[in-house]
Amino acid sequence: MKERAYLAVLTGATIGGVGGLFIKAMTIPASSIACIRMMVPCLLLGAWMSYSEIRFFRGNYMVMLGGSVINAVRMYLFFAAFIYTSIGNAIIVFYTWPIFGTLLGATLLKEQITRRQIALLGLAFAGIIIAYSNQKFSFENQDFIGMSAALGSAFLYALTVIIFKTETPNYTRNEIIFYQNIVGALVYIPFLILNEPTPTSMDLTLGITYGLLVGIIGYNFFFFGLKYLDASRASMLTYVEVVSAVLLGYWVLEEVLSWNMVLGGGCIILSTILLRLETRGVRQER
Repeated sequence: MKERAYLAVLTGATIGGVGGLFIKAMTIPASSIACIRMMVPCLLLGAWMSYSEIRFFRGNYMVMLGGSVINAVRMYLFFAAFIYTSIGNAIIVFYTWPIFGTLLGATLLKEQITRRQIALLGLAFAGIIIAYSNQKFSFENQDFIGMSAALGSAFLYALTVIIFKTETPNYTRNEIIFYQNIVGALVYIPFLILNEPTPTSMDLTLGITYGLLVGIIGYNFFFFGLKYLDASRASMLTYVEVVSAVLLGYWVLEEVLSWNMVLGGGCIILSTILLRLETRGVRQER
């Protein structure tokens, strides 16, 4: 089962790599993007829960709603980061979240962190630094706001991973995704209506597709893997999302695939392969 969980997290992270393309293609504010992105999985999975006669707000629903509140804030910060600064700056800072995830997993869930895991985490993070080393960091006003938003989003995302990890035995993946989005979907409705500019038909199409692909399909894979893996290990595997984003930018937007992107991507892939071997070793020992 750990093998399937490993592949599920990798698949979800690969799908997540398309997010930057959708965000950059849309012409509406961060709060409007957040509303569409979170409304799609909320409505569809809410309908599925109703059809399946799954009772809403059962079990530790207050914990789940607390995680949903945190996720609503972090989604706004995530989109704001990509709007205010470059993709390179935003993704480097945002991908500090597995570090937060590893530390929170150790402190809150009492998960063991081996020296090997720490080394692999460092290798993956070094790969991200190398991949975007040609990006110029600027501390001008907008860049500072964007990078600060990405850092805040990274910490809050790691915290939601820990919260939802503790509840994976009690809820299905679709229920977790529903809870993950319910607060944001409701809170951001007024912003979607009042914001200028209003969404065009293309914005709505992009937002709905983004919500389906990443919000439902991608997170289904991720939460399946999270159920069977430590939060720290699942966090490290998601670094492959950066490789996915770089390759999609190269193929779709015809961005230059530089040597540092190839080398950095190689470090990320190597870290996931070594982590996979470690997972197999642990499973065989048991």
